[in-house]
Amino acid sequence: MATLIHTLADHSDDVNCCAFSSSCLATCSLDKTIRVYSLSNFAELPYSPLEGHRYPVHCCCFSPSGRVLASCSTDGTTALWDSRDGRRLAVLQQPGASPVRVCRFSPEPACLLAGAADGSVVLWNVQSLKLYRSGKVKDGSLMACAFSPNGNFFVTGSSSGDLTIWDDKMRCLYNEKAHDLGVTCCDISSHPVSDSENGFKYFQMASCGQDNQIKLWLILFADFIGVQLKYKCTLNGHSAPVLACAFSCDGQMIVSGSVDKCVIIYETSTGNILHTLSQHTRYVTTCAFAPHGPLLATGSMDKTVRIWQLDRKQPCAGDTVENASKVAVEDWSEDDVSAWLCAQDLSGFVGLFKMNNIDGKELLNLTKESLANELKIESLGLRSKVLQKIEELRMTLISVSVPDEFLCPITRELMNDPVIAADGYSYEREAMENWISNRRTSPMTNLPLHSLMLTPNRTLKMAIRRWLETQQK
Repeated sequence: MATLIHTLADHSDDVNCCAFSSSCLATCSLDKTIRVYSLSNFAELPYSPLEGHRYPVHCCCFSPSGRVLASCSTDGTTALWDSRDGRRLAVLQQPGASPVRVCRFSPEPACLLAGAADGSVVLWNVQSLKLYRSGKVKDGSLMACAFSPNGNFFVTGSSSGDLTIWDDKMRCLYNEKAHDLGVTCCDISSHPVSDSENGFKYFQMASCGQDNQIKLWLILFADFIGVQLKYKCTLNGHSAPVLACAFSCDGQMIVSGSVDKCVIIYETSTGNILHTLSQHTRYVTTCAFAPHGPLLATGSMDKTVRIWQLDRKQPCAGDTVENASKVAVEDWSEDDVSAWLCAQDLSGFVGLFKMNNIDGKELLNLTKESLANELKIESLGLRSKVLQKIEELRMTLISVSVPDEFLCPITRELMNDPVIAADGYSYEREAMENWISNRRTSPMTNLPLHSLMLTPNRTLKMAIRRWLETQQK
């Protein structure tokens, strides 16, 4: 079961990244700040927020010891901070001053990788603060990177869809076209997988992209054979581009976040969905497991970071709502409703709902009166919470039936006045106008918009109108 235990709402704009150390959680945002919280009580540390970047902060990460925090920004720099007192230790300028999209520390030795929108890849020596090596991806912007647990190699992902494997000397060892519409994130598990046939140990990697998919890969890295990248499987669960993915510390789970506003947790060995979390109200842009302990952080364009506690030892009524989601809600069994209650952090009502034989049809018909008079839920706050979740479920049913091309990529709501932006995508006019009033990048690709002109999409508007007319018949 995944239980929401805390919500952080201190950022004033989209949350782009979150990262754990053994004692802290760092978050960064379009609001140009990095915030740092204690894991003991999720209180913001006295020196937070960290300010110094002139433009949005895209990524943050802790060094292996947790004593140094790195952040990178559209301003073309990667900053190093002392995580104990918030002092800024260094500002590393990306060659060419291109916006830096992603940064990662190597496990050993002390190197920091920074990747930028122009495709440049730089390794910094953290001790000397000197540029150690540099390279460039073949095409596109660099959007993702991950180190192997031993630091012998790292992987980068680009907006062109390529995954590239590099050794620690910045030599390009392998390149694979992985996601047709662009890679958005990648991660490598700290737990290798043994191959019983030849005795090799493979590194597990996950990648995700604009094609709505998460792909699992096996990487073999050995001096005598070089590098092998083997495709393992594709995890399908999201209905829109997947923006983030990460392995749990034991390698047994993978979490992902998407434009569809959902967070999905998969079991690595089987690919089965364990949990679907739908509390965020905008795109989910980042997700991270704590290095020790059952904590998960997810961040979103809704300006919040949500902290979840995972308990895999005590599953509740089928453990997940995914089995229920395979059938229409009105056809849910009582067990399906119990699974849904658990997924919505309402497990305390499982016994009550079962005692009253609440199935899917009964669930959708519940009102504040029936909750109070028939189910005898005395607390107004608890009744309101249950009703809110039921209303969210009803809205989900409505949105599921809407063709995806009719939904605004920003709000994920049915468009009323669709317009075409310079990136070729269609958006709700008001949502896109609000977007470009604060930034000049594409909501779908994060690349700069060469023009801010919005052109009415009359064909799409007419198609939406015809579809609405068919729904009213």
